[in-house]
Amino acid sequence: MAQKIIHPADTNSLAGTIDFHCHTGPDVSPRSINDLDLVRLAKKDGMRGIVLKNHYAITSDRAQLAMQEIGGIEVFGGIALNLSVGGINAEAVRRMAQFDGHRGKVVWLPTVDAENSFEHGPGPRKFVPVVKNGKPVPELAEVFRVVAENDLILETGHSTPAESLLLIPAAKQAGVKKIVVTHAMLLGATLSQVKQMATMGAVVEFCWQTYLSKSNGKIIVDNKAVANCAEVIKTVGAEHFIIDSDLGQKGNPLHPDGMRAFIAALKANGLSEHEIDLVARKNPAQLLDLDTGK
Repeated sequence: MAQKIIHPADTNSLAGTIDFHCHTGPDVSPRSINDLDLVRLAKKDGMRGIVLKNHYAITSDRAQLAMQEIGGIEVFGGIALNLSVGGINAEAVRRMAQFDGHRGKVVWLPTVDAENSFEHGPGPRKFVPVVKNGKPVPELAEVFRVVAENDLILETGHSTPAESLLLIPAAKQAGVKKIVVTHAMLLGATLSQVKQMATMGAVVEFCWQTYLSKSNGKIIVDNKAVANCAEVIKTVGAEHFIIDSDLGQKGNPLHPDGMRAFIAALKANGLSEHEIDLVARKNPAQLLDLDTGK
């Protein structure tokens, strides 16, 4: 049963952490903070870097502007292949990667426009399919090629776990080296499927926002679900996971607070400092080609 959120102790340092999933303004949806203010806040809290995510527009240009304006922290962006950028559009990916500063690192397969309707109500709607007849759609071949040529990170977006298990080997065969399964268990992945994803060489993402809800104006956390998250990480191996916030929604905690709370909750459920270091620092750094100190 969900319980009231416990504020983490200040001893949970964010030094060296990377938040791989940050929603910020300006955006279509109301956001709690804009790009520059988040970068300043993350830098002040000692974070090593953040990845800006937008469902409707590229963020590589915004990341470069933040680097120029603030500096002293790594800021990256990417592109989500939703209808607003033409869906499975390899040319959009190619141009995103070419923006000044080359801060565009992540390509999310369709999210809000995924065929999977887990966040949509019933009724007809346009969507961007990624799998047809048990195979990745043909348009993905060129996207995979552009991702591989530019050494970008492919994220599975809101694809179903079954779709992800088809997409991962196809992307690997096309030369894609870095694949992240976007909040896999939120989308219904079982422990067995997570193990398969890890065996295939994908990194699996857990997001703090997944565990938050509101009751009578108060933020609560689903501690049972967090405990399950910790158990999955311990069972499969921390080297296969990243944790991040997926925050930025109006009324939710800010991203650094979410990262602190996530780290505290995972520690409370038995993750060691070494495991926290992997999922919050070294694994995301490796994906972004940053020095991991190994």
